Amino acid sequence: MVLLHVLFEHASGYALFAVKEVEEIGMLLPQVEQCVLSLVKFNSMVSLAAFFPFKSAQAALENINAISEGVVHADLKLFLETNLPQSGKKKATLGVGDAKIGAALQEEFGFSIQTGGVVAELTRGIRLHFHMLVKGLTALAASKAQLGLGHSYSRAKVKFNVNRADNMIIQSIALLDQLDKDINTFSMRVREWYGYHFPELVRIVPDNSMYCRLAQLIGNRKELTDESVESLEEVVMDNAKAQAILDASRSSMGMDISPIDLINIERFSNRVVSLAAYRLELQEYLRSKMSQVAPNLAALIGEVVGARLISHAGSLTNLAKYPASTVQILGAEKALFRALKTRGNTPKYGLIFHSTFIGRAAAKNKGRISRYLANKCTIASRIDCFSELPSSVFGDKLREQVEERLSFYETGDLPRKNVDVMKEAMKEATDVAAEMKRKLDKQERKRKKREKKQALLENGDANGEVNGESEVPAAENGASDGPPKKKKKRKSEAEEPPVPAVGEDEAEDSNAPAKKKKKRKSEPVEDEPAEEIPEPPVSEKKKKKKKNVE
Repeated sequence: MVLLHVLFEHASGYALFAVKEVEEIGMLLPQVEQCVLSLVKFNSMVSLAAFFPFKSAQAALENINAISEGVVHADLKLFLETNLPQSGKKKATLGVGDAKIGAALQEEFGFSIQTGGVVAELTRGIRLHFHMLVKGLTALAASKAQLGLGHSYSRAKVKFNVNRADNMIIQSIALLDQLDKDINTFSMRVREWYGYHFPELVRIVPDNSMYCRLAQLIGNRKELTDESVESLEEVVMDNAKAQAILDASRSSMGMDISPIDLINIERFSNRVVSLAAYRLELQEYLRSKMSQVAPNLAALIGEVVGARLISHAGSLTNLAKYPASTVQILGAEKALFRALKTRGNTPKYGLIFHSTFIGRAAAKNKGRISRYLANKCTIASRIDCFSELPSSVFGDKLREQVEERLSFYETGDLPRKNVDVMKEAMKEATDVAAEMKRKLDKQERKRKKREKKQALLENGDANGEVNGESEVPAAENGASDGPPKKKKKRKSEAEEPPVPAVGEDEAEDSNAPAKKKKKRKSEPVEDEPAEEIPEPPVSEKKKKKKKNVE
């Protein structure tokens, strides 16, 4: 007889249910589906064998993370070892809802695992009536536990390093592509609109951004004079072009335009210029983010192409999971499926075609260099995905390898072996990582020192505010208790007869600061009583003792 136990993972803990009459249930599966909705009928088929509640929300989160990754947690292992019969005449079978955790349990314990079919229906019934099958558990408590664990699990899955967020790269490259399209469309609109007034300018200045700045600067072409050549030269960066624009404005065949139309053209040109300036800032932002998130991929293939690969894959992790053959044709899926359907030639490259390496290669070597480049891109993406400290050492070495392979195709010079290059890269990466770690530790020590100093200052300010009234008398007492010895000496020094000076003028000049100090030192001593100065009698006693000894 087969004894079936069903493992159920709930937000409140693990539960093990024993199933009665397993063979009959297996034969009557449609009846089981109907009996699941009725608690009385379902209770006759299933009984609670053991329940292991989680100790805390943190323990529940650790267990659910382990289950989602297909790992047997220590709590689950202890629970099954304690409550599941592993020996005897009856052969125990464990029913599990997830096949991944079932395979891990089978590898860990060795007993047979059952998933799907009857187990799936029994799990559905247990989930429906769980709060009634476990004593002391209410529906409200079960729902609260599920809600809290769901929030913490989702928060843990969504957490990421803010310095290495590939989502920002995906949005940035998408916005960059959209800006390119919009700037191109708007620039064509400015060319067409301003071309009615000054049609010759299109032939002299083909660049879109420069054309918009000139349209904004020139305005009415009839107002251009010889003095405007300097301002035109600042925009076009060429004296000959500036002079050609001035000459063309004097002999232009364009129509006259009203001031209100010129105002609208200038305002629209200003918007296009601002969009072009923002595009440059966004490109710089993308470059900085790529240096943080995927420095090796950016060093190998460039920031824009690397960002497009990450965006097309969905994330850097997905890109790292792809094989080199997939990375090679990433972005050319439509051409691939069309070639498979028509039994034609499959594409050699996708997004990596925009890199400089494939453009520099000869026509017969484009396929080979694209395959080699895709292989290096896969290595770089995996290093970026799983390295703790981002550095571009491996990306630079991989780029050198691609350059060597290009020269090998052209000249026949043998490139270095991959093993030797990787050994050099590992050595450099270790040195760079040690240097970066040293800098991070130094920054951390400075931060802790700053925080400690700030905390001491705050505590001092708080104590000063609380004990503000008692600090003044404390200082007075300290002045009378602590430094009286110094003041006694100062007073004794002040009472000594002054040394006779040779010249009054020289004495006043040389001892001026000393006299001032004596006055300052003697001022606070005036309030002290004269009885506290025991020095003269002590000296007399010493003299008497010396005479007696003689």
